[in-house]
Amino acid sequence: MTSRRPSPEASAVNVGGVVRDDTPTDEVDRREAVLESLAGTVRELIDAAIRTTVEDAEVHRIRADLDALVARLRTAQLPGPAGIRYNAELRSWNWGNAVMGAANAIAPPLRVVHGPSGCHADLVLGAAYEGPPGLVHGGVSAMLLDHIMGETASAMRRTAFTGTLTMRYRRGTPLGPLRLEAGIVREEGRKIFVAGSITAAGGVTVEADGVFVQPAAGTGDGSPQQAST
Repeated sequence: MTSRRPSPEASAVNVGGVVRDDTPTDEVDRREAVLESLAGTVRELIDAAIRTTVEDAEVHRIRADLDALVARLRTAQLPGPAGIRYNAELRSWNWGNAVMGAANAIAPPLRVVHGPSGCHADLVLGAAYEGPPGLVHGGVSAMLLDHIMGETASAMRRTAFTGTLTMRYRRGTPLGPLRLEAGIVREEGRKIFVAGSITAAGGVTVEADGVFVQPAAGTGDGSPQQAST
């Protein structure tokens, strides 16, 4: 039996890239697992391409093989950005997201865990995220903290957008296993104040303070969204 995949044709409403899609949740979950598996392999390909020392002739042969695979994937694709989709059960999916998109191999392997006092995530960053030798690029650190802090601010299905983000780089963040943490400090009206950090084996490497803002009543589209960065 051929499984149906979520498709643009299933969409009922498209508002600014936020799409109401009638695909059932179990089918979304199935397709997401398939794309996540593909992205994981492509992520490994990126790491291998950075660190390979094979001869030029072999690189050219591999490139030709990859060109053929890309052509196969492009036989059916979205006409533009993936956007955010959600169905009647409020199951949302954002597979192209630059930080946690299931289909995006550029995105770090990030899984955010929600807890009673905030969010955390454990991940391993390899060669694709290097800035200074052996260290995570500072912009990648900011991107990760912006995301997990935004998820923290957007708990309870509310929408909150990044207003300001202040970073303090205490020392270099080494490539390898890292832990991200974020928690709400206080709230003032529509503003949510969040603190976050990145920790490596030797302790905290980056700290951040952010202000996330809920849109004024009547300005949203009513769809389930997480914080935008």
